[in-house]
Order: sequence, then C-alpha cells, then structure tokens
Amino acid sequence: MQFNSKIFVAGGQSGLIGTAIVRNLKSKGYKNIIIKTRKQLDLLDSKRVERFFIREKPEYVFLAAALVGGIWANKTQKADFIYDNLQIQNNVIYNAWKYKVKKLLFLGSSCIYPKHAKQPIKESAFMTGPLEETNDAYAVAKIAGIKMCQSFNEQYKTNFISVMPTNLYGPNDNFDLQTSHVIPALVRKLHEAKIGNKKVVVLWGSGKAYREFMFVGDAADALVFLMRKYNESEIINVGTGNDLTISQLANMVKTAINFKGKIKWDTTKPDGIPRKLLDVTKLHKLGWRPKTSLEQGIKNEYEWYLQNYDNR
Repeated sequence: MQFNSKIFVAGGQSGLIGTAIVRNLKSKGYKNIIIKTRKQLDLLDSKRVERFFIREKPEYVFLAAALVGGIWANKTQKADFIYDNLQIQNNVIYNAWKYKVKKLLFLGSSCIYPKHAKQPIKESAFMTGPLEETNDAYAVAKIAGIKMCQSFNEQYKTNFISVMPTNLYGPNDNFDLQTSHVIPALVRKLHEAKIGNKKVVVLWGSGKAYREFMFVGDAADALVFLMRKYNESEIINVGTGNDLTISQLANMVKTAINFKGKIKWDTTKPDGIPRKLLDVTKLHKLGWRPKTSLEQGIKNEYEWYLQNYDNR
C-alpha cells in the first residue's frame, strides 16, 4: 500500500473505527483516501455500491462500516443487525472482487467466538461452539463476512483479510443510551448524574462480567499495520491482552468523571457472555502492541464527550 494508493474506508465519514482509520492513514502520509457519507453512498444499495467501484476504482478497502450496538440493541433489533450487516458485507466484498481491489480488510468482532470459549480466546476457537444468545444475529452476520472473504481467497485468489477487534471506544463514539456500548454509556450516565447531583446511579447486570477494552486510535493503528503486513486467510485478533470486571471499569469511569455518588447494580438485567478476552499472541509476533492505557483512554473519551457531544 503506497502513499498515493487509492484507499476506500467504508465507514470513514462518521463511524468510531472508520474515522480513526482515516486519521491514522493521514498521519502516516496516505493522501488518496476515499470517504463517503451514507447519503453519498448507501452501502445497503447493491447498484449504488457497484457504480461506486466502477467510478472510483479503489485499490485498497477497509470494510469498517457496520450496524453496531450494545447488549440491548443487539438483543431487541436482531433482524436489523443481521440484514444490514449481511447486505453491507455482500455488496462491498463482492464488488471488491469483481473490480479487482488489490486488498480488502474486513472488520469482524470478538462476538464471533463461542460463548464458553477457553480464555484468552485464540483464533482457533472460531466456529467451535454455540454463540452468546444476546448478540447471535450480529455474530452470524460477521461470521458470514469472514467465510465470504476466505471463500473468495480460496476460489479467486483474492487478498481479503479478516480482523477481530475487541471492544473499542474513543472519539466519535456513540453515546445514545439505547444503542451505545458500555464505556460511552458509563461516561454519559455518570456525567449526567454528576451534573444532576444524583446520589445513586443504577447500572445493568451484576458488574461481575469480564471485558477487554481498546482505545480506537490503537485499534486503527493495528488495522493499518495489518493491511500492510498481514496476508493470510485465517482470522487475526486485535486487542490489548488485558481485561477487567465491568464493576472495576465503572469505578474507573467514576474516578475520571469525579462522580461522588454510589453505583448500584440491577441484577435483573443481563451480563452477556461471562468473559471475553482475546489472545493477541499472533499480533504481537508480527511486531505490533497498543500504546494507550485504559485510564488514559477513558480520560480521552470523557474529554471528547465534553467538547463534542452536545454540538454533534
């Protein structure tokens, strides 16, 4: 991938990881980056996607566009999650093959792994057991994307790689309490409790589930690294290799925001999968490691929220 290569970042106009990929590419000197809004290019529309590939002729594609959300959104909007993501993937991957893209990076998800996979989760755990029920529709769509990339590689000798990131957070996060992931939800809830002088904030679940979190700037750097260095059909994990309980995380966010009240847990609500930590040995062996600590990343997230969210 040369500095003047034509690079299409699907999801690069507004998505959490897509915008981070664009920032990372620009910081490294890549100048020919294609970004489209949904109004300019609806990735659900197969005819418009094909016309885009014919007209723009991208050489490299980061497929970072997806319908994403937290536990509640995944559990209550399963039809939307499976349909939209399958459509996006089918349209982009198929046209990347048809119009001879040199390389495509498909962004999967750690939820593609079995609910009770041995921890930390190695790439070899893929397709070895039942999925977590709360997000199985989204996971099935992502699994289909992986299999599509692998199948095109096998049959047509394409260079389509599939990367499985852990839970991401950072600038351009989604702070909608109905659809957001855990860190932006915690930031907004605890910030609003702080300015509202609330004594208690009630959070979902028991707080005992373990999760791994990665600052989106680090994740983007890993993806650009893999686009340049990794050329295998087998999936590869991207994460920090460290996890903590949701209760510990909530207390870290509480400290960053300086909320003085108490946190209570609503155990009638689901925890999701008990633990989800990725084995990142494969990525480390290639020579890449993250730079941002969780404490610093949460501070960055909160600063971005204060500066941008009300004016978005």
